[in-house]
Amino acid sequence: MAETPAQAPVRTALVTGASSGIGAATVRALAAAGFATIAAARRVERCEALAAEVGGRALALDVTDAASVAAMAAAAGDVDVVVHSAGGAFGSDRVEDGDPEGWKAMYDVNVVGVLRVHQALLAGMRRGGNGHVVVLGSIAGFEVYPGGGGYTAVKHGVNALCRTLRQELLGEPVRVTEIAPGMVETEFSLVRLGDRAAAEKVYEGLTPLSAEDVADVIAFAVTRPPHVDVDKVVVRPVAQADAAHVHRR
Repeated sequence: MAETPAQAPVRTALVTGASSGIGAATVRALAAAGFATIAAARRVERCEALAAEVGGRALALDVTDAASVAAMAAAAGDVDVVVHSAGGAFGSDRVEDGDPEGWKAMYDVNVVGVLRVHQALLAGMRRGGNGHVVVLGSIAGFEVYPGGGGYTAVKHGVNALCRTLRQELLGEPVRVTEIAPGMVETEFSLVRLGDRAAAEKVYEGLTPLSAEDVADVIAFAVTRPPHVDVDKVVVRPVAQADAAHVHRR
């Protein structure tokens, strides 16, 4: 009688910024792909509802607070996949009118936040032998546009961080993937502009990407065989050629 093949162990994926948008959609996509999920964000009550929905766990996390990151790491234990989805843009001023505090806040959440979480969870990914770091970048990581100086500078930093990680982790069982979306309709524009009518106008006359579109790409990347690293994915709506050129109906 033939022996039944041993079942592969369930991999654990932690998603930051999981209370809404791409982060929440990614938790759902990874749960559907068979991962044990941990949804982590400041709005932990949303993460708890999401965890109840998909059968995962929820943890409070503020990526700008070292103590919060340490507490999250202690509660999470070893994880195999980390999706760095926490981030955001604040303001759309020209460089000459830019708010230094807003620029620093963006850098803290988008770049230093990745650093804090990565440092806290890397040892566990190494122990697991099949680690994967996924970072949500943006087309703003390699393109620029008027009024986007602060955000593009920050996302260029994210891109540099991902490329550096690939070199530093070479030869180790930890993959690195950068996902660089174009226009995605989430809470992003509302947070950035602070006005719902202005945020809705951003997507007027076109069909932007959805959070689920981006989550599908992330799920594809992390379900490839261990020897395959999806290095970088740029995904845009058909109506967007680049950060400055969009076709509207």
